[in-house]
Amino acid sequence: MTAASRAGRALTAAALIAVALTVAGCSNDPLAEQYREGSNKGYIAGDGSVMEVAADDRGAPIEFSGTTQDDETLSSESLDGKVVVVNFWYASCAPCRAEAPILEKLYDKYSSEGVAFVGVNLRDQAGTAAAFNKTYGVSYSSIMDADSGAVKLAFSGTVPPNSVPTTIVLDKQGRVASRVLGAVQDTSILGTLIGDTLAEK
Repeated sequence: MTAASRAGRALTAAALIAVALTVAGCSNDPLAEQYREGSNKGYIAGDGSVMEVAADDRGAPIEFSGTTQDDETLSSESLDGKVVVVNFWYASCAPCRAEAPILEKLYDKYSSEGVAFVGVNLRDQAGTAAAFNKTYGVSYSSIMDADSGAVKLAFSGTVPPNSVPTTIVLDKQGRVASRVLGAVQDTSILGTLIGDTLAEK
């Protein structure tokens, strides 16, 4: 084999590797990448798509614990046996602000039926979260997860909340029943997901 042939084959191999890397890079989910990096870039808005998980296909219960903006401990153990709506958010996220009144309406409707609502604030400190709740009339508590990331990690193995905001409905066993990726646009869709999960035996 001549030197020119060897050089040509080497260049061809290098080109194939480069193409493979490019394709692999293009196939990555940018939402998942940002979530894994934990970067403080601007939010990536989801499209409002809904994912439902049939009861027989649900994974293990999600276990989480953290401290709220009121310096109280809130854990999945304390919510055992309840349908739980978990909303991932932060104060400077415009879609989070837009959906806050909608979530509060659903909280008002379903809290009397034993449904718990839990916010998970991914970036702010307690004072900022408390000010947000006051401004937008949010009356349920949020776990402050910016420093530890423990709650984000607890959810990442099953249904990663890789877009902010993301809202997840847990069934009475603490398993992921459904997810809304992006802002909740109105009460109807999430209300239906909550109602269906609440009706399960």
